[in-house]
Amino acid sequence: MSRATKEINKITGAVIAISSRLIILALVILLLYEGVTRGYEFGHEIFYASAMEAEPGRNKEITINKGTSVSQAAKLLKDDGLISNEYSFIIQAEFFAYKVKPGDYTFNTSMTSKEILQIMNENTGEKEDKK
Repeated sequence: MSRATKEINKITGAVIAISSRLIILALVILLLYEGVTRGYEFGHEIFYASAMEAEPGRNKEITINKGTSVSQAAKLLKDDGLISNEYSFIIQAEFFAYKVKPGDYTFNTSMTSKEILQIMNENTGEKEDKK
């Protein structure tokens, strides 16, 4: 190889190495941004839960059977369109020390997950209705 070819190969190798590092750095920054954004949104759902629909919303009948766990109740509520994230519901139940009590409930899609948990925690066995 001639001296010019060796110089060109050296410069090309340096450009490729710098480009690779820049691409990896860009990916790391993108992943950090996504992680921080999603983490913030998840934390916001836990402490400042919002309703699925604006007032007046729609009423939905839910039956929680005896022995139903918080995670099973969360899945049921998510499937019925009453909560947006079952994992934030489970964490809210643990964080605020709420229990899911069996019973027949009428929830509204304009209720927050925390309001739903409060009603399920306070259930006396009678049918609960909140409009």
